[in-house]
Amino acid sequence: MKNTKKFRWWYILILVPVLLIVGFLVWAWTPLGPMPEAIQALDSSDRVVVDRDSWLVFSPVEGRPEIGVILYPGGRVDPRSYAPTAHALAEKGYLVVIVPMPLNLAVLGASKAEQVISAYPEIEMWAIGGHSLGGSMAANFTKVNPELVDGLVLWASYPAGSDDLSGMDAPVASISATLDGLATVDDIAGSKPLLPADTSWVVIEGGNHAQFGWYGEQGGDNPALISREEQQEQIINATLELLQELAEAD
Repeated sequence: MKNTKKFRWWYILILVPVLLIVGFLVWAWTPLGPMPEAIQALDSSDRVVVDRDSWLVFSPVEGRPEIGVILYPGGRVDPRSYAPTAHALAEKGYLVVIVPMPLNLAVLGASKAEQVISAYPEIEMWAIGGHSLGGSMAANFTKVNPELVDGLVLWASYPAGSDDLSGMDAPVASISATLDGLATVDDIAGSKPLLPADTSWVVIEGGNHAQFGWYGEQGGDNPALISREEQQEQIINATLELLQELAEAD
């Protein structure tokens, strides 16, 4: 009888961690999105060529871009969910690279931008950014590799407390939304000491967290009071302003 009880305890001690690991993997491997609009944006057009081999690369058809943008997806969000935004930025003449992450978590691939930069030596200046967790990891990459980054754009995101970028000598834009239930107004305000004094703070009235991408609704978020199209237009315009600043400084 004692041996049977002992066996059951060992069985439980082994089974619980296994179930936790399996549950985590299932959670991580079932990301949010993409919506149909995002799938459509993965097709090349007469203005943008899309390459889906290693990363999601959006290249303008005309001209040779000198400025590139690296985007890290939000946590547990399918990277394809940011294709419409990337496509729109590429239409304006920029190379845009969305970087898929291990287990859909940018915290497991914060250094991946270095591979992208090495793959495109012809690009003279790089901006890096991302959504939510992706933005935080883009900030981390910037902190660790300041010599590789010429601009930082945060979508509904902010640096970790250990990634103080207040002395960064490069353009930074923080784009947030008033109804974001995950990266709240207070969270964004609290991040100000970690970013340069001349950071561009763009606040989208009536926007929420999920509408920074094209993946549908998200748990813990608030309903938006503006359409996804309206919010995306403001995100794209604010991002283009930072990229234009880089172009003028070149």
